[in-house]
Amino acid sequence: MNAFEIRPIRADDDATIASIIRTVMPEFGACGAGFAINDPEVDWMHRAYNAPRSAYFVVEREDRVCGGAGIAPLEGGDADTCELRKMYFLPELRGLGAGAAMMSRCLQAARGFGFRRCYIETLTGMDAAMRLYERTGFRRVDASLGATGHGGCDRYYVLDL
Repeated sequence: MNAFEIRPIRADDDATIASIIRTVMPEFGACGAGFAINDPEVDWMHRAYNAPRSAYFVVEREDRVCGGAGIAPLEGGDADTCELRKMYFLPELRGLGAGAAMMSRCLQAARGFGFRRCYIETLTGMDAAMRLYERTGFRRVDASLGATGHGGCDRYYVLDL
């Protein structure tokens, strides 16, 4: 039995997931312009991901939302490319396999929406996340794709779906 459950985001999860994102990002130095911490979408994730070819999932542990991640079309990118977005977990969720399970759920949704590639932006210092991406089959690319607005990120990955 898993120590967590992954489910689609609900409107009543918005404040919790916004708090998680704004708590976790500074832990990795992701503060200031160019990071999701200042993205107004963070405050209304349910509505933002209730768009075509988009989905956001939360992870619950002991009936408490402890993290989330989503996929959406890559802004300014090819129509067949999605972006894995806003994947953040509280410390108590890390090391339980939730990252791999969430990645699988998001990639399954991406394939279901007909995407052929998935793109991720991250930053130096998010070593565990980068190891997860690489274990999943993502390959590092030298430059950003699309127009995500995440100017603070400095590591880029792509996976053929």
